[in-house]
Amino acid sequence: MNDPDFLRIGTEERDQALQALGDHFAKGRLPVAEYDERVSKAVEAETRADLRPLFADLPPPHPAVLAPHPIVPQPQYPMAPMPPNQLAYSPSQRYRLAAGLLQILLPFGIGRFYTGHTGMAVAQLLLSFVGVGVIWCLIDGIILIARGGTDAQGHDLRW
Repeated sequence: MNDPDFLRIGTEERDQALQALGDHFAKGRLPVAEYDERVSKAVEAETRADLRPLFADLPPPHPAVLAPHPIVPQPQYPMAPMPPNQLAYSPSQRYRLAAGLLQILLPFGIGRFYTGHTGMAVAQLLLSFVGVGVIWCLIDGIILIARGGTDAQGHDLRW
């Protein structure tokens, strides 16, 4: 079957219907008995077609599952390709292994100076005199090697 009304629905769609029915009940559009009846039918609904009659005489809001699917028109002519230089991804000129090793071997923020993150590097340098910066640099170096990072322009570091 190609009719989307006869596709099975799940818990999320039933919850949307119950929420919408609750909104209508709160606004006084449904008496208690009718609200209870519609809630029972919504809980037992298996397809979109089972939910549709519950909202036929009610104004919006309706559950999102009952919204019509928009028809996206196809372009009548092929789109021009973008120039290759706009599609290319350019990684950083810096290496993450070098940055990580600098952070570990020289724990004064040297690896962050290398990547161009001068603010973080200065903070690590100043905190290294207290001892906290050394631990920060070691952990930062391990993370740079394991997960990589970015340079100051946001480009991913090379291996």
